[in-house]
Amino acid sequence: MRWRGERESDNIEDGRGMSGGGKVAIGGGIGAIIVLVIGLLTGKDFSSLLNTSQDPSVTQSANNGPRAPRSDDSTAHFVSVVLASTEDVWSKIYRDNNMQYQQPKLRMFDEAVQSACGNASAAMGPFYCPADQKVYIDLSFCNELKERFRAPGNFAIAYVVAHEVGHHVQNLMGISEQVQRQRSRLSEADYNKLSVKLELQADFLAGVWAFHANQMRGILEPGDLESALTAANAIGDDKLQKEAQGYVVPDAFTHGTSQQRMYWFKRGFESGNLNLGRFQDIR
Repeated sequence: MRWRGERESDNIEDGRGMSGGGKVAIGGGIGAIIVLVIGLLTGKDFSSLLNTSQDPSVTQSANNGPRAPRSDDSTAHFVSVVLASTEDVWSKIYRDNNMQYQQPKLRMFDEAVQSACGNASAAMGPFYCPADQKVYIDLSFCNELKERFRAPGNFAIAYVVAHEVGHHVQNLMGISEQVQRQRSRLSEADYNKLSVKLELQADFLAGVWAFHANQMRGILEPGDLESALTAANAIGDDKLQKEAQGYVVPDAFTHGTSQQRMYWFKRGFESGNLNLGRFQDIR
């Protein structure tokens, strides 16, 4: 992905080097799936790794003062450029539909963070909190994506960031709240099906971003699409369950299969048409 010299976002909160610890965070990604799989295997509750009931009003402020250079500074700049690109794309899409896009914040953290959705460990992976409209990411995940899940290339990281921003778009559209309302009315298996649809639509929206970002700025380079699809394949529920426990439990899916995730990202990427990814049509 061509990104050097591109605009960086002003909506970055850099909490790296700081420790920290309502609504459920959306889009926990690889770490959240692994934590849930371990719980199924052992019969133990590891939900404390994902969320706590601490007062969501207690937050940590970002350190805006000078800091020593870090090995992940280049990744931080890249993530900031990707966020800026999502701002440009979604602002234009909203403007074209006579609406105003509300830009999310993105908070970088190390190991643990407290959001308005509660505490989260880096094991959860990147996530979006609708209560404070922020995307959260521990940049060590970017290395994990490359080394552990064999999804190299910076466009794999861009796909993940755009996916979480996709959850923000769903929040603005009221889709997330509609799904959340169903939690107490449905069985776990049926609610998981709605969760899968939410994740697959976020993959589709990430593809829509990529289509329009390339139209606007020509950001794509050879191999970028393959890089994103490799990442989507790596974090499918079926693939992760198979690796963790040797078998697949479809009723426990919360993010979709590898094939589904690749299909919906590619559908958004090839069309850029929001009408092709309506929630009721996701499956």
